[in-house]
Amino acid sequence: MIVVTLDTGALVAMEKGKPRGMMLLRAAREQRARLLAITPVVAEWWRGRSDVRERIKTAVTLVPFPVLAAEAAGVVLGKMRDDKVRAQMTVDVMVMAFAAVQGGALVYTSDTEDLQRIARYFPGVRVLAV
Repeated sequence: MIVVTLDTGALVAMEKGKPRGMMLLRAAREQRARLLAITPVVAEWWRGRSDVRERIKTAVTLVPFPVLAAEAAGVVLGKMRDDKVRAQMTVDVMVMAFAAVQGGALVYTSDTEDLQRIARYFPGVRVLAV
């Protein structure tokens, strides 16, 4: 079974029924993949209860953001000099740090450009488009 870390865009892709999002959901339901989403990603994605969101939640393991990943993210955020960029990329850095230290080292995202820039700090993490 592969372990996959999801960013907000991956959850949105699932919600909208996009092909790669649906592929991930099928893989989870068939127990070929374990899908992980950290709580900050849920905060970006959740806009209220819906049947679709509830179905997604049953297929995805929601993980409280661990301290070890928070420390790794903090180190990377500290290297970003532009406050605006740092604020915009905080959750993305958290996703990548989680994938590097605890989650699946495979991240699905709709924002490959930004996560690829962050990947230089987390060389073991592979970023794929959803």
